Amino acid sequence: MRTADGGEPAGASPPAGGVDGGLPMGSERMEMRKRQVPAAPDAPGAAPGQPGVGSRGSNACCFCWCCCCSCSCLTVRNQEDQRPTIASHELRADLPTWEESPAPTLEEVNAWAQSFDKLMVTPAGRNAFREFLRTEFSEENMLFWMACEELKKEANKNIIEEKARIIYEDYISILSPKEVSLDSRVREVINRNMVEPSQHIFDDAQLQIYTLMHRDSYPRFMNSTVYKDLLQSLSEKSIEA
Repeated sequence: MRTADGGEPAGASPPAGGVDGGLPMGSERMEMRKRQVPAAPDAPGAAPGQPGVGSRGSNACCFCWCCCCSCSCLTVRNQEDQRPTIASHELRADLPTWEESPAPTLEEVNAWAQSFDKLMVTPAGRNAFREFLRTEFSEENMLFWMACEELKKEANKNIIEEKARIIYEDYISILSPKEVSLDSRVREVINRNMVEPSQHIFDDAQLQIYTLMHRDSYPRFMNSTVYKDLLQSLSEKSIEA
């Protein structure tokens, strides 16, 4: 009932509900939003395979290119990658780094001047020559030659393959700081044979490095202070005796 001027009668109050007597407009909108947005499941009670918004399943990262630290397949893969690393470390320690030998005699040191073969046949000669190569920053040539000699002694197929891989990474790979100088033909043969290496896979490369040391480094060694000082020291001891 309205008054003559169209206003609400005195004492009248607005209806409790909104339009059509329903909920108030603000409450009605809030209720509609609640019905439209499903409640996110709690983490502990979430069903398997139905992760919440912004989360992934346990195996989700197995099918993407991301680096997910929690991925179980990557964990297993990392563990497998560590196994050959440990084996390589142990085998790498077996490769010669320095040879133990008695002090050379004056006769032996004099024989080194006769031929490169007589120098290389004795551990004392190799050690002295290697000391000289270090001064010329070419010690890797002797290390490679010695590693090839050790590889030839192996009979176990698995050890041969692992040692061959170590030698390749240390002295043949172009990424190695200790890469030795080999021609393309020898490198190509080695690359083909690395599929199934034998204890003689580096024979051609070893001969090439041996020849390089003979022709290039050996003459300089004979004129070096390393050789002359050793020869003089032994000569003086021989005279005193």
